[in-house]
Amino acid sequence: MRITYRDAMRLAIRDALLADPRVLLMGEDVGLYGGSYAVSKGLLDEFGPERIRDTPLSELGFVGAGVGAAIGGLRPIVEIMTCNFSLLALDQIVNSAALLRHMSGGQFSVPIVIRMATGAGRQLAAQHSHSLENWYAHVPGLRVLTPATVADARAMLAPALADPDPVVIVEHAALYNTEADVPEGLTCDIERAAVRRPGSAVSLVTYGGSLPKVLAAADVLAAEGIEAEVLDLRVLRPLDVASVATSLRRTHRVVVVDEGWKTGSLAGEVLARIAEECLFDLDAPPRRVCSAEVPIPYAKHLEDAALPQVEGVVAAVHQVIA
Repeated sequence: MRITYRDAMRLAIRDALLADPRVLLMGEDVGLYGGSYAVSKGLLDEFGPERIRDTPLSELGFVGAGVGAAIGGLRPIVEIMTCNFSLLALDQIVNSAALLRHMSGGQFSVPIVIRMATGAGRQLAAQHSHSLENWYAHVPGLRVLTPATVADARAMLAPALADPDPVVIVEHAALYNTEADVPEGLTCDIERAAVRRPGSAVSLVTYGGSLPKVLAAADVLAAEGIEAEVLDLRVLRPLDVASVATSLRRTHRVVVVDEGWKTGSLAGEVLARIAEECLFDLDAPPRRVCSAEVPIPYAKHLEDAALPQVEGVVAAVHQVIA
């Protein structure tokens, strides 16, 4: 069945609501409006306001309510409009949900799924466009997923809801209109990275909204006779370092593409792990392609200039194979 990324998320939520009466969806405009990105369109009519709950404009408040609901035995899916706005709920996510199992000596778990959109490319300016998912990947007690394909958008939610601990699902907003054929009964491993394109000349490691650009760069490189392997991390915490190392030991060169800023980036963490575990497998210094160290601009030409692009990925590969 050919569906969009948006439809895949909606179907996954619908399946969860049908399968388990403890599941509910809550967030700003998820009900009458159908979600800021139309992911929940139609769900209010089907499941009613008890399970599709519009909330006030208070991320700290409604995420906290979701944490309490999870502790009380429900399985809430909490939608935050953008990753930028999730900062208003950092206390509930980082100081409550992520820590309660530890601080209760294992007496409490917080089976909550927090969904949020991330990323730029849609001219929504700085407060709606930053990629802050690495902030959550820094925190023990959280699992952080970044579905980059329609198939992963369709299949990641079920195992996330089955996790007894909090899961953050970060959806790049530029992916919602992408389409793909997705088979019925699809399952997803939320532990491991996925090779999206095999290759032997260089490893291109990425995740989320950067995956289509990296695959396009791999096509350009293939036309030049350079076969790049594309590794989609998918899970930012816990990071699948073994898959990164396996790919690197095949290619001996690596470029990491990350829409976050280079300073303190997930790309930097990936390269640090490579240095610790397989430094001597490298035949060339690694490279990072990240967003410019500026707030994401509104103007289209400036936004494009600030973000990783196909040409930048190709140029970085040329550097490591020179």
